[in-house]
Amino acid sequence: MSHHMMFSGAVMHGNMNVKMNVVEELQEFWQMKAARGASLKNGALVIYESVPSATPPYVCFVTLPGGSCFGSYGVCPTKAEARRSAARIALMNSVYNEQPSRKITQEFIEGAVADASHGYGGQRNEAENGTGIGAYRFMLVQSLGKTMLEFQELMTVFQLLHWNGSLKAMRERQCSRQEVVQHYSHRALDDDMRSQMALDWIAREQEIPGIIARELNLAERDLEQARLAGRELRFPKEKKDILTLASSQVGGPMD
Repeated sequence: MSHHMMFSGAVMHGNMNVKMNVVEELQEFWQMKAARGASLKNGALVIYESVPSATPPYVCFVTLPGGSCFGSYGVCPTKAEARRSAARIALMNSVYNEQPSRKITQEFIEGAVADASHGYGGQRNEAENGTGIGAYRFMLVQSLGKTMLEFQELMTVFQLLHWNGSLKAMRERQCSRQEVVQHYSHRALDDDMRSQMALDWIAREQEIPGIIARELNLAERDLEQARLAGRELRFPKEKKDILTLASSQVGGPMD
């Protein structure tokens, strides 16, 4: 599915004759979207986050108002260049996402579900009765008429809930898939949700000492690989942020 969500690296260097600073241009793009009536839960603010580092190369992440996240690309010798690089990739993805071909249609849903079922290697109906494909179809249908980035934002919440074990816990409480999707599709991925997930990992650490450090290591590696490939980064970045929060709460340093 990820191949629908990303640019190939070749498109990333289109910075010819840009009159306006690309950081301003990205902000302007989202303010115009808001002015035209786009429903943005968190307003039109684009948020930058520089990775702390005393020496180059520098890395910067940018989170768009809908929640999608992109990172600086290549080697950035200054913090300002890292910010511009992240803004450039986010702007290209934002503009590209407005294309009619990026709207989720009934045809797209049928094709995506067929591809996913094929990946399961089972008969379609059989696979749809399993949790994964049926939930995927349900979320696609919920996103009919929306864009790929909007769908990706909804998917990220469910990827995190699955990774965190929350979906399994809800199934054990006999919640239906529809109830779970409806509940979370209207809920922003906010600090409350992150704190709750961090608490779940702290509880796991009591049972399996060292699991937070291991998962954090994996999340950091996934995030770096996705950034170097120019992909949308929110899932690995949220994992890293949640685990970093959990890690800061678990005991002091072991020295």
